Amino acid sequence: MGTGPARRSSLLLCALLLSAGCSTARAPADAGPGATATPATPAPHSTSPQELCTSLITHWTAVILAGDPQAGLDYQAMGLSGGQNEILRDIVAAARAEQRTGGPDAARALTAREAERRCADRYRSGTPTGGPW
Repeated sequence: MGTGPARRSSLLLCALLLSAGCSTARAPADAGPGATATPATPAPHSTSPQELCTSLITHWTAVILAGDPQAGLDYQAMGLSGGQNEILRDIVAAARAEQRTGGPDAARALTAREAERRCADRYRSGTPTGGPW
């Protein structure tokens, strides 16, 4: 690699970008000696397959029950696997029945409860049961 102006500019830009992205955690100014620093941002959270499944199922059930035009999307366009689509179809059918007898709040409660239960069962070992699709 060269050592010309372009190389120096690239190194300077990298150094500036790195320093801009780095922040040190500091204890508050009024903290006493021995105070520990707190991180500036919370630790990242990765969404488990079960949480993602539950979120997708509850979202799409609400969309379908509301009669939203997006309800006509293909399950793959909704971001669902074949197994998740089976869960969605079952829950939508149950939620429609519940909505007729108990109203929209009862349908939402059933959706949340069943999505959590069914997704937990599907991802109990960390991977989908019955294949990757």
